[in-house]
Amino acid sequence: MTMSFSRSRLRSILRKEAIQMRRDRVTFAMMLGIPLMLLILFGFAINTDPKRLSAALVSPAQDRYTRAIVTALELTGYYRFTYPNATASEAERLIARGEVYFVVTIPSDFGSRVERGDTPRILIEADATDPAVASGAISTLRTVAAQALLHERDAENQAAEAARGSLQVIVHRRYNPEGITQYNIVPGLLGVSETLCMRLSPCV
Repeated sequence: MTMSFSRSRLRSILRKEAIQMRRDRVTFAMMLGIPLMLLILFGFAINTDPKRLSAALVSPAQDRYTRAIVTALELTGYYRFTYPNATASEAERLIARGEVYFVVTIPSDFGSRVERGDTPRILIEADATDPAVASGAISTLRTVAAQALLHERDAENQAAEAARGSLQVIVHRRYNPEGITQYNIVPGLLGVSETLCMRLSPCV
């Protein structure tokens, strides 16, 4: 037994669905509203390269090298130091509460290490719950910090050049050290699937 295409049957189905939508205004509103909402959400609201993320700075010395690095990091557009004079305990509390995405720690001997040509160190703790948020900001940190040392003062470029080559950036990814993206993607896909099921269920 073969099934052939019937235009009259198609017209009957379309007429039946039109009558159903005219009677059920909620279903009609969902058919128009949900695609529009998803378009706005995925097209504009979701950003895989966010900028101006709040950060806390832990730096007891606050010397000129520290100020140069902080300024350079803010100029990248990724960092916004809302807590520039935080202590270690305050920074721990801020990142645990989700009030900041990054904690940048510059030790008190950072400037003296740069001037001696030793290995200066910077510690950055990132809230890696969403790996996309942390990846862009972390990837620029070492290059930007090294360039800031070079441009601090021309008279000290020799020491800054030596520090640039040995600058050590230690990164601690908090709460999701493996950078597993499924923690964010799977719940989002479940939400989209549930939304589509809710939309299609009145038509069954």
